[in-house]
Amino acid sequence: MNLGIDIDDTIANTYDVLFKYVQEYTMDDIVTDREKTNRDMIVQMYRTNFRNGDKKQDKEFFNRYYEKTVLKVKPKIDVVENIKKLKEEGNQIFLITARFPSEKFNIEELTKDWLKKYDIPYDKLILNSENKVITAKEHCIDIFVDDNIKNCTEMAKAGIKTYIMDTIVNKDFIDENIERVYSWSQLYQKIEDYKKSKK
Repeated sequence: MNLGIDIDDTIANTYDVLFKYVQEYTMDDIVTDREKTNRDMIVQMYRTNFRNGDKKQDKEFFNRYYEKTVLKVKPKIDVVENIKKLKEEGNQIFLITARFPSEKFNIEELTKDWLKKYDIPYDKLILNSENKVITAKEHCIDIFVDDNIKNCTEMAKAGIKTYIMDTIVNKDFIDENIERVYSWSQLYQKIEDYKKSKK
């Protein structure tokens, strides 16, 4: 099967890294409850496509922290082992990410270096995917995995089997057409079960 898999907060622990940088970014702000304010800020940024760097505040933040974040993130628990198993079983792995170009560094080079560093196998890396449904259809994706509510909702509506990786940002989201997974070991088993159901 062709598997379409997001990177940030699906394979990598991006939220954890970004949250620390948001705290640093807002350190000079005078707030009553700084931790709550910072957490609310990053959740809101994620929910409004924070990672594409469109808004002025987003651009200022990313100019300072985008490269640091890409370099510092680590794979989630059991990611490497389970992606390797999926690849060894003959699945095609398409990494579909909204990571966007930067004038300061080469996002493709850094992402490929990161994947190599952690020995994460894949068949194709697709960056700056603004519409993941279009990307998925172009590559005949059978199963899609992401943490982003909008991406998962659109993918499920397009008839592609979709799993949402549980995060603090999407924890309240419920859709009967989208299965929530809490770990890569669970996701691996869900994919295996789904493949068997299609035989």
